[in-house]
Amino acid sequence: MEKEERQFYTVDFDGFKAQLPILPLPGGIRIAFFNLHGDSALTERCAEMLAEKVQDCEVLITAESKGLQLTHCVARNLGQRFYAVARKSKKLYMQDGIEVTIGSSITTGQEQKLYLSRHDAELLRGRQVGIIDDVVSTGASLAGLEALVQKAGGIIRKKAFVLAEGRAAQRPDVVYLRTIPVFADN
Repeated sequence: MEKEERQFYTVDFDGFKAQLPILPLPGGIRIAFFNLHGDSALTERCAEMLAEKVQDCEVLITAESKGLQLTHCVARNLGQRFYAVARKSKKLYMQDGIEVTIGSSITTGQEQKLYLSRHDAELLRGRQVGIIDDVVSTGASLAGLEALVQKAGGIIRKKAFVLAEGRAAQRPDVVYLRTIPVFADN
């Protein structure tokens, strides 16, 4: 059996290069898969660059899981002790929090819920909020985070991403470091 040669897409973060494997998704498209999990150097570099774009935000929010370490590092770079985390399942300590239902993202393909603890909702109330995540593509996850911020009484100041995928790069309401394409199967 022959081993299939993997294809990669290279993204350059001002001299720090990341090799993203090109992976198939249902529906005949392929994406350059960006994964910060386990790569401390890439996470630190992206967080440093992203922090410059969200300096005017008083507090940050992200969704678990790929945005967690990124947002942690961005918050640290900005001198912010706390940031809000939207969970994808309701934990015991979140019984008095808030929740929203979001559409399917490009990677999940199904409807999801996002939950915010009361503590995290109170962090956002009346403050200038920066939404942070790794990749924006269809905008479904972003819409969920926006709904949580609004429900908590926060003011969305920035929507910042490491990468804008496909048509998301044309959105005037987001900031990002680099773009990646969506590949159609031939």
